[in-house]
Amino acid sequence: MRVVLQRCKKASVTVEEKEVGRIDQGFVLLVGITHEDTEAECEWLAEKIVNLRVFEDEEGKMNHSLLEEKGAILSISQFTLYGDCTKGRRPNFMGAAKPVHAEALYNRFNEILLEKGVPVETGIFGAMMDVSLINDGPVTLMLEK
Repeated sequence: MRVVLQRCKKASVTVEEKEVGRIDQGFVLLVGITHEDTEAECEWLAEKIVNLRVFEDEEGKMNHSLLEEKGAILSISQFTLYGDCTKGRRPNFMGAAKPVHAEALYNRFNEILLEKGVPVETGIFGAMMDVSLINDGPVTLMLEK
């Protein structure tokens, strides 16, 4: 499971020109799932994400977590995180999980985040989505389990 985490001030996702998700301060997560992923990866990543200390304290040091900041998450399914570009000129997406498996784990991942006390907004699995965000500093991380 791969997650690209972007700290943001505001973010939204639209599908067919209709807004389907919006958050203020928090994280935009691009979530990719591969064939071997299980609920264990979801648990580990959710725990890591909500407790990751990437928000500044009073002294400007990254000492606060999403939970401490009472932030939210905009979670976007992103099978292209498993695009393999090592050969040829067209990405190979064979590493991405089949939609039935990926959607079930993506939904479970979001449920786990909610259980940890973080508000979660999402796009629509499998849809063409437009994601907009206002970046909050240079905090973009790749997490993988």
